[in-house]
Amino acid sequence: MARKVLIIGAVALGPKAACRIKRLDPQAQVTIVDRDYLISYGGCGIPYYVGGDVADLEGLRSTSSHAVRNRKFFQACKGVAIRERTEALHIDRQAKKVTVRLMPTDDVEDLKYDKLVLATGAKPVVPPIPGADLPGVTVVANLHHAKHIKDAIAAGKVNRAVVIGGGAIGVEMAEALTDLWGVETTLVEMMDQLLPTAFGSNMSRLIQNHMSAKGVNVLLSEGVTRILGDAQNGVAAVQTTRSRIPCDMVILAVGVRPNAELAAEAGLAIGGHGGILVDRCLRTSDPDIYAGGDCVELTHLVSGQKVPMPLGSLANRQGRVIGTNINGGCDHFKGTVGSFCLKVFDLGIARAGLTVKQAAAAGFDPVYSIVVQSDRAHFYPTQELMYMKLIADRGTRRVLGIEALGKSGDAVKARVDAVAALLPYEADIAAVSNLEVSYAPPFASAMDIVNNAANTLENIILGQNRPIDVADFLSMFKDKKTKVLDVRSPSESRPFEAAYGDRWVNIPQEELAARMNEVPAGEVLCLLCNTGPRSYEAQLLLKSHGIRDTLNVQGGYGMLMTSDPEFTSAGKGET
Repeated sequence: MARKVLIIGAVALGPKAACRIKRLDPQAQVTIVDRDYLISYGGCGIPYYVGGDVADLEGLRSTSSHAVRNRKFFQACKGVAIRERTEALHIDRQAKKVTVRLMPTDDVEDLKYDKLVLATGAKPVVPPIPGADLPGVTVVANLHHAKHIKDAIAAGKVNRAVVIGGGAIGVEMAEALTDLWGVETTLVEMMDQLLPTAFGSNMSRLIQNHMSAKGVNVLLSEGVTRILGDAQNGVAAVQTTRSRIPCDMVILAVGVRPNAELAAEAGLAIGGHGGILVDRCLRTSDPDIYAGGDCVELTHLVSGQKVPMPLGSLANRQGRVIGTNINGGCDHFKGTVGSFCLKVFDLGIARAGLTVKQAAAAGFDPVYSIVVQSDRAHFYPTQELMYMKLIADRGTRRVLGIEALGKSGDAVKARVDAVAALLPYEADIAAVSNLEVSYAPPFASAMDIVNNAANTLENIILGQNRPIDVADFLSMFKDKKTKVLDVRSPSESRPFEAAYGDRWVNIPQEELAARMNEVPAGEVLCLLCNTGPRSYEAQLLLKSHGIRDTLNVQGGYGMLMTSDPEFTSAGKGET
C-alpha cells in the first residue's frame, strides 16, 4: 500500500521534502497543505523584488528553467498534490490525521497520514505599538506583502518611509526603498547597533556608516512609541523616544518567531525559543512527525545551545534530509554555525559562528583580531579593502566566529565560508593560520586575509600584539588620554599633525629605530599605520627599547576612516 505523506507548509522546506520523497519512492502519496496559493518561492528574494533587481514575482516562483512553481507544476512535474488555500487546524497524533479547513468555503475535513512533515515556517513579530494596525503599516512576510509595498511605491504613493528594526530584513528593505526608488528612508533600531545578533558593534559601525553615506537615515538606541495617522488617510508619522518622523509607509521588521502553535497544541516538544525540538534526523518527539525550517530549533555547533535559525538555505537542506529519512534513510542534520551573508548597497557582508557577546554568554573567554587587507594582491588594479574580525577562545584557542565585509561580496562570502566549514570541528587558530586557500593575484593575496587574521589573533593571545579597538581609541583620544604615534609617511600624517598638534606624532616606520629619542614618554601611545602590520612591528621595536605602554590600533587607518569618517575628515582639514 502506498505510503501517505502529508506536509504542512509549501514555501521552502515543504516542496523540497516532497520532491525528495517522490524521487525515492514514486508510489508515495504526497500532499502539501498551505494557506496560500502563492507557493514554493524564494522568500529571501523579496527585498530584491521590491528594490527592482528581480523584475516580477514570477522570478521568485520560477525554476532555473523558468517554469512557475504552482499547483499545476507540482502535480504534473513532481507528482505532488497541492491543497492550496487550506488551513491545518489540528493534529490528532493517535488517529494520525490532520483536520483542515478549506478557506474559500469553510468546509472542514480530515487528512490521514503515515508520516507528517511540519514546515510551518515563522511569523513576523508585530510589536504592540499604538497605530500598528493603520493602513500603510506592513510586515514583510510573503509575496502579498512584497507586491503591496512595491505597487504603492511604483504608484507614487510613498515619498517617505520608516523601517522599524535593524536586523537583516530591515537593512535589506531600507536599501530597497532608497536605492531604486529614491524614497526618503529612516531606519529605526532600539538597540545601539545594526544587526545586533549577527555582528559585533565595531563591524556593525562600518555597515551603519555605509548605509548613512548611501542616504539612509539610521537612528539607533531609539524606540518607537506610536505610529500616527488615521484609518482614512493612513500613516502620517512615527513617534520615537527622541523624534517625530513624517512618513507615508511603515515597514515592521523587528524579527520573526517560529510558527509552532500547531505542534505545541498537538503535544510535541517545544524549545526555549518557541520552536519545535527535533533530533538529528529532524524527527520531532513523535517519530512519525518530522519538522524543519524556520519553525524548529537547531543545535548551534559552536555554543551547543538550541537556537532558531530562519534561513532558506538551511530549510532546503533540511527538506532533503527529511525526504531521505521518511524513505528509510539515516541522514543527519547536525546543526548550524549560523553562516549568513547580505548585500548592503555595494557592500558585501558575511559572518559565521558567535559574536564576542554571544561567545561570552556561552561561557567562553573571547578574544578577537581585526584585520584590514586587500581582497586581491595589493598590486592588482581592482583590489579593494576587506575588513575581517576573527574570534577565538583565549584559553583553548578554539575559533568561535568570523565577521567580514568589503566591496567584493563574493570574495567576502568565500572567506567566511572557508572558516565556517572549520567551526563544527572545534578548529583552533593554527588551522586558520595554515588554512589552504587558492591564490592568484586577481583573486587573493599570497598570504590571504584569513591567514593574517589568525596570525594577528595568535600574536594578541601571546601578548606580542597589544591592541586597542578603534572605538576605544577614539574615546581615549578625544578625552586626551593618549597620543598617536603615526608610523605612516609624512604626507599621510601631516594633515592630522596640523589638526591635532603635538598629540599626533609622526615618525615613519623606517626611521623609528634611529629616532627613538623622539618618541613621547610618560603616557599611553596609540600606534597607527594604514592597516595594522607596520604599527605592530613598531610596537615590538618600542618594546625592545623598554617602551611598553603602547596600544596598536586594530585595523589601522583603514578601520579608523570607515568607523568615524568625521574624525578622519577633520584630520584632513575637510568639512
